[in-house]
Amino acid sequence: MGVAISWGSTYLAVKDLAKHTPVLAILSSRFLITTLGMLILWAFSKGRITKAEWKVGLLLGCTQALILFMEAFGVTKTSASNGGLIISLAIILTPIMDGIWAKHFLPRPFFIATFVAFVGVALLVSSHGIRTPNIGDFLFLVCAFTRAAHVTALGHMTRGKDFSSLRLTLVQSGVCAIIFTTFGFRQVVHAVPNYNSNDWSGILYLSLICTVFAFLAQTWAIRRTSPSRASLLLGTEPVWAVLVAIIIGGESLTALGVIGGLLILSGTYFGEGIETKHRAKQQVR
Repeated sequence: MGVAISWGSTYLAVKDLAKHTPVLAILSSRFLITTLGMLILWAFSKGRITKAEWKVGLLLGCTQALILFMEAFGVTKTSASNGGLIISLAIILTPIMDGIWAKHFLPRPFFIATFVAFVGVALLVSSHGIRTPNIGDFLFLVCAFTRAAHVTALGHMTRGKDFSSLRLTLVQSGVCAIIFTTFGFRQVVHAVPNYNSNDWSGILYLSLICTVFAFLAQTWAIRRTSPSRASLLLGTEPVWAVLVAIIIGGESLTALGVIGGLLILSGTYFGEGIETKHRAKQQVR
């Protein structure tokens, strides 16, 4: 639950930082610190990074960087609550992409749940009047598809292989740090010396709590509960994103927006439950 809360809070944290700091500078600072933290953890662990881990980590690091940039830039153009809800579509898009990759089809009720979730998105983005979704909403929608593809690729590329989650995450984090620092070098050079205490607090929160802590907590906790329970708890991320945005960020949702958000959450959890049962039946067979 702590991981879900921290991930849900990232949208508002990035949105607040981006009010006076370039997005690439935020991402570069975040992942330079994250990579340093992961390097320290790796130094105390056993095992060197294998050639296969380098290859997979480099590829997935590139897609992860794209996802993070779209999320960070997107949240500057829409509300943190909208972003957190729309990105939750990745939860039900992932099984669809996984089914296409593995060439197995999900039951019809799953696609009904998917349709309900997308109707929720339509209501959410039009909650202040029927209009074309803004660039932020659109980026989060594209990001949901990209995240689903990333998770699907991660699952299939690492399945059955002796990969270390720590080492793989370290490589991905390092790739993100290099990409963001390279493309945003001028922004980083000008922004970092001007960070105040609040900026550094936000950057450290994103780096150490939302990334390093989240990784360690997820790895530790998932070994002490069931995958289904872990998935359910982590799936509450969009709920926390909305609560944090409203309670701390002072955002609000119209009645239509609330209905849209509930449809997204309902469709997502209903679809996730169908996929879990379907997967369990396939494993029994």
